Amino acid sequence: MPASPKKIALALQGGGTHAAFTWGVIDQLLLDGRVEIDAISATSGGSILAAVMAQGLHDGGPDAAREALKQFWKKVSLASTLLPLRMKVVDQFLGTVGIDLTPQSMALDYITRIFSPSQFNLFDINPLRGIVEDLVNFDMLNRESPVKLFINATNARTGKSKVFEESNLSLDAVMASSCLPFVFKTVEIDGEAYWDGSFSGSPALSPLANMGATDIVLVQVHPGYVEDVPTTAADILDRATELSFHAVLLQELKTIDLYNRLIAAGKLDQAPVFVHTIESESMLGSLGRSSKLNADWDFLVYLHDLGVQAATDWLEKNYAAIGHKPSAASAA
Repeated sequence: MPASPKKIALALQGGGTHAAFTWGVIDQLLLDGRVEIDAISATSGGSILAAVMAQGLHDGGPDAAREALKQFWKKVSLASTLLPLRMKVVDQFLGTVGIDLTPQSMALDYITRIFSPSQFNLFDINPLRGIVEDLVNFDMLNRESPVKLFINATNARTGKSKVFEESNLSLDAVMASSCLPFVFKTVEIDGEAYWDGSFSGSPALSPLANMGATDIVLVQVHPGYVEDVPTTAADILDRATELSFHAVLLQELKTIDLYNRLIAAGKLDQAPVFVHTIESESMLGSLGRSSKLNADWDFLVYLHDLGVQAATDWLEKNYAAIGHKPSAASAA
């Protein structure tokens, strides 16, 4: 008789279209069947994937969730062909040696550094909003989501984290979580202004620990380490943003380390929290900053396949650790 699946909680980052790596990880975890995802804390692009996956699980289980995620990325790729700054054939060729050198990339860099979204995006055009609205029934998720969802956004006035969960999940909440202020207009919910959740939780781990999750699997898209120190102004700004996101994550990981030490010392009578990481730091870190906006289908599939391989390798090496010990290095 096969063993029951081990329960895990997922922690999902954003990263633009690099989140297609996360798609591959989830795809493989659902296909493998040895783990059961019972909670997700997500931010930015990860929050969109969490909502789409939850809808698929509700509609038809793991297979339906895998198909829903595939359809989401197909819609994203199709929508990108309608944008004025989409990559042309020559850009795709140049992308193999340095996508950041393309005319479209440089134009977008210039526009977002000089003008605010209120100036260059007057009508608040965001193709993702319509795609998510078509794929996800938030009223249903608030009533009967098959997984516990925690969607993190950042209060633009206070800098504090705002976690949306059951009863207040919405399309606006997901759009707030993925609102990069350089590109999209600030999202307002109940009179409060929100930006991308990565500024305050990349992603937020405390909601998972507080609900009693014993195994948190962090799908890491933002590289904590890069081989080459950036030298251009645009690359420096992009890396500085990644580092600010990573600093928030490191602080949460240190808090979990402290929590576990208190448990080990007998000062807390609770179960420890084991953190695991699935990443492809060397590959994702080598991609140019503008590749985060590259929604060419072949590129998305490439990232998906990286995620599938990373999840496969992680399961092979660390499946036995689930429920017993962490497989990620300590942040202390």
